[in-house]
Amino acid sequence: MASSMLNGAENLTLIRGITPKGLGFGGSDLQGRHFSKVNAVASTRISKARTLTPMCSLSASRPASQPRFIQHKKEAFWFYRFLSIVYDHVINPGHWTEDMRDEALEPADLSNRNMLVVDVGGGTGFTTLGIVKHVDAKNVTILDQSPHQLAKAKQKEPLKDCKIIEGDAEDLPFRTDYADRYVSAGSIEYWPDPQRGIKEAYRVLKLGGKACLIGPVYPTFWLSRFFADAWMLFPKEEEYIEWFQKAGFKDVQLKRIGPKWYRGVRRHGLIMGCSVTGVKPASGDSPLQLGPKAEDVTEPVKPFVFLMRLILGAMAATYYVLVPIYMWLKDQIVPKGRPI
Repeated sequence: MASSMLNGAENLTLIRGITPKGLGFGGSDLQGRHFSKVNAVASTRISKARTLTPMCSLSASRPASQPRFIQHKKEAFWFYRFLSIVYDHVINPGHWTEDMRDEALEPADLSNRNMLVVDVGGGTGFTTLGIVKHVDAKNVTILDQSPHQLAKAKQKEPLKDCKIIEGDAEDLPFRTDYADRYVSAGSIEYWPDPQRGIKEAYRVLKLGGKACLIGPVYPTFWLSRFFADAWMLFPKEEEYIEWFQKAGFKDVQLKRIGPKWYRGVRRHGLIMGCSVTGVKPASGDSPLQLGPKAEDVTEPVKPFVFLMRLILGAMAATYYVLVPIYMWLKDQIVPKGRPI
């Protein structure tokens, strides 16, 4: 178990019939000594990871229904208008490495080069580069609302045969029962209505298709929690599980990921902290019924409010650019084998 923690990965499998209650990590890390708040009714060692059946509580300091400063489509659009210039060189090295990407995509079971795959919120195509290792690029569609991010993806040679389109993760331009695999990495944190986005993932998949959603996890350290709540959506692990279940997915599993130099520490939250998968058990749309969208992008914005949210959100983002640098320095200083 210790080795899997140091690699930043652990699988959580929710068994049908278990009511989510009380999954949370109040301790400082995942070194194996801070699990007092986890209630696991069963555990089985498989390969390099450990499978837990969690009983979860859905407590959170700020509900997903209350968007953060950059958790709006319009603010996110302009945020990435500038961030796209340095995204691959500044953000990815600290939060979303190639090793993390390949590990996070493993549960997606990209086992056939002829699979139809949609990469929702694909941005600069960093995650898509991992997908096309297993699936022919001509069968992959990259969708994002940011033309500036997609422009970066178009410049990458391995992605030249991919379909690249602008679109909304909460209103996908694909027919029902279209894709074999749905992948979304680093996008849910900007969705005003995450449940709607996961419902759309269910709709566009074929019977037996699998969704793989990779995203952040909620911090427990007070300062990190403050900036997370100001910046964008950092869901708790049990929230991912509930959203998938409500959309209709079966065999819902959660795999923990993280930079190796964090040594499994999760108290600061992780911009890329888990890979959640679920299987579509029946053809057609999701059985979940939802009301109107949380955000109507056609409505006019108040310029001052828009600008203030954008500035404050960017300030909070700066904190999360510094956190991985801090963790990397601690990894260099603190002797190996000791918790950081």
